[in-house]
Amino acid sequence: MSVVISLDLRDVSKSFGDRNVFSGINVSIDSGCLAVTGPNGSGKSTLLRIIAGLLAPTSGEVVLAEGGKRVSTEQRRDLVGLVAPDLALYDEMSAVENLRFFARVRGLRKSEDELRDLLAKLGLAGREGDRLASYSSGMCQRVKYAFALIHNPAVLLLDEPSANLDEAGVAAMDLVIAEHRQRGIVVLATNHPAEVHYGDRVLQLGA
Repeated sequence: MSVVISLDLRDVSKSFGDRNVFSGINVSIDSGCLAVTGPNGSGKSTLLRIIAGLLAPTSGEVVLAEGGKRVSTEQRRDLVGLVAPDLALYDEMSAVENLRFFARVRGLRKSEDELRDLLAKLGLAGREGDRLASYSSGMCQRVKYAFALIHNPAVLLLDEPSANLDEAGVAAMDLVIAEHRQRGIVVLATNHPAEVHYGDRVLQLGA
């Protein structure tokens, strides 16, 4: 039986200096997909980074629990995967080399076949050994998905999930979201109506 994961945002607020980005966000989710939407500047990306533990809220708290036991901010990185536009990859390395490097940073032991299978699932079969400098922006986005999934996270955070993806890339994204929402939590940030529809629940920012 799988361990139940729950995510609770409790009165979360964030300000940068005198600018209040959002305040009083309360939402709980233990399965499926939460779509975070709102106009540009409403704090969608900021909220995902707070959930990931990369930013601290100005007030309130994010509680991630595994099997009813609260997970520390330090432990959260092992349970969360993030796909974001500003995620940095190494252009001088191939896709499989990037994944091998990030796996080692996480202390994971992944075989070459496992890494290549993950890239193939995202439509990069046959291009795993090519340097990212030769990749299109859409192909790089697929590598970011592989990076986020390499440690089988319980919570998958997607910031602008279909950015730069072509039709085949969107189909691969659909598969990832469909599979992950069945076994964990997906939180996606978007202002595209077609992506909002992935959400079992919708959190509107800047309303």
